[in-house]
This record gives sequence, C-alpha cells and structure tokens, in this order.
Amino acid sequence: MKPFRWSALSMIVILNVLVNPVFAAPNLSGHAQKTVTASGVVVPAQVSELGFLISGIAREVPVKEGEAIKAGQTLIVLDAPDLEFAVTEAQANLRAAQAQAEIQSNEIIKKYLIIYRTTSIALKKLRLNVPHEVIDRANANVQGAQASVEIAQANLSEATLTAPFDGVVAALNVIPGEFVQSDQAILTLATLSDLQVETTDLSERDVPNVHIGDPANIFVEALNKNINGKVVRISPIADTVGGDVVFKVTIDLDQQPQDLLWGMTAEVEIQSGK
Repeated sequence: MKPFRWSALSMIVILNVLVNPVFAAPNLSGHAQKTVTASGVVVPAQVSELGFLISGIAREVPVKEGEAIKAGQTLIVLDAPDLEFAVTEAQANLRAAQAQAEIQSNEIIKKYLIIYRTTSIALKKLRLNVPHEVIDRANANVQGAQASVEIAQANLSEATLTAPFDGVVAALNVIPGEFVQSDQAILTLATLSDLQVETTDLSERDVPNVHIGDPANIFVEALNKNINGKVVRISPIADTVGGDVVFKVTIDLDQQPQDLLWGMTAEVEIQSGK
C-alpha cells in the first residue's frame, strides 16, 4: 500500500472548507426563483366613466360624490318631454288598436248572430269561426302598436342614467339645470372597496418571468405598509413609457387596508419560481 501524500493544493482546499463552511442549499423545485421588481399604482378593480347617448338638461341628480351606489340605482335623469310624449302617444295608439280589434271581432259576430240566430251558448264557437284574415289584420295592428310602445319606452330610458354595478360615486360633473352633451363623461363610478395594484414600468425583459398566480409583495410608501397579493392579469399589449416598452401587470390584494386610497404609489416585488 502506497503512503498518501498531501499536496499543497489539497491542504489549501481542506483549510478553505474548514474556515468557510458554506454550502449551497439544493433547489428542490428544480427551478431558479426569480424576483421581478416594478413600480405600481393603486386602482379600483372596476371603474367606469358614465354619460348619456342623448343631450338634454339634467332634471334630477339624486346622488352625490362619495356616495355608495347599488347596481341599477338611478344616478341622473334628463328632462325629456318629447320622449315622454312619444311614450304617451304610443300607449294611446296601442289602446286604440286593441279597441278596434275588439270592435271588428264583435261586428263580425253580430253578423253571424243575425244570419244564424244563434244562441249565446254557441257564441264562443262563432268567435272561432271569424275569418282568419280579419283576425290576422287586427292582431297585426295591435302587435305593431305594442312594438311602437316598446321603442318609445326604450328611447325614454336613454334619458335616465343608472349604475351598471355596485360602487362609489368618485366624481360628479353635473348639477340640476345644467345642459349635458351626448357622449360626455359626467360621472365616475368605481369599486373603492376592491382595490388592486397595477405596475407602471415593468420591462419587456422582465415580463416573461411573471405568471398568473405568482405571489407578490407590495410596499405602499404613503402607509409604510407591506401588503401581500398575487398576479391576476398580464396585459397582452405593451405600453411605451419614456421610450421603454413596458407591460401592465395587475395584482389582487390578499387584504385591503382601510386607509388605502386610489392613486397611491407602490413598489412591487413579484416572486416567480417558474
């Protein structure tokens, strides 16, 4: 058996291990975890700027800024006398068409009664024997009048602005008596009880490392608080900010602090293990 000889290199390696016993922990997942950082801003999960398809004078504004609103609740009503008259007129025409159809039916039945001297017991049978073309014409007039009523009511509904979802009136830009132009945003409705964070400068080089469901840590400087969350949306379309190509990533919060407000800035760290 040959004696083991210590070389100078062997001695250096052993001494280095004894002095600095640092070992790399194995990555059991098989993936290198990456941290992606970006700036962000607090935004509502839902926000809509609402307006009218028609122009008119605001007659009623039963809500105010900061008020909590339920879906379907009336927000603003325009003064629309022409549309209201159109509904009244259409309803009158419908009643006239219904009455005329009834009169025609009764006249034909009277003729049958005179000819056949029928009894009251046979009256229902005679109603069934009225010529089809007469009944069809009368029914068509009634149906046309009914359609006119529905159209007039739909036109009138455009003079009333209702809430499309539960939220808070974040901005209100009209008062009663003020003229409202069509397609003008006059009320902002937002879900301030359900806030999210959107990144503002996440680079195109980093977005491949971000995935739906990735955990995130959000630091809100104004509150000096850290909030946990997860990625729920990655924009498929890039934006350009200061000449840089960036992608918007949306993060849901695990818990929303009471003092968190729309527009606060944040620093985001997204952990990706994929």
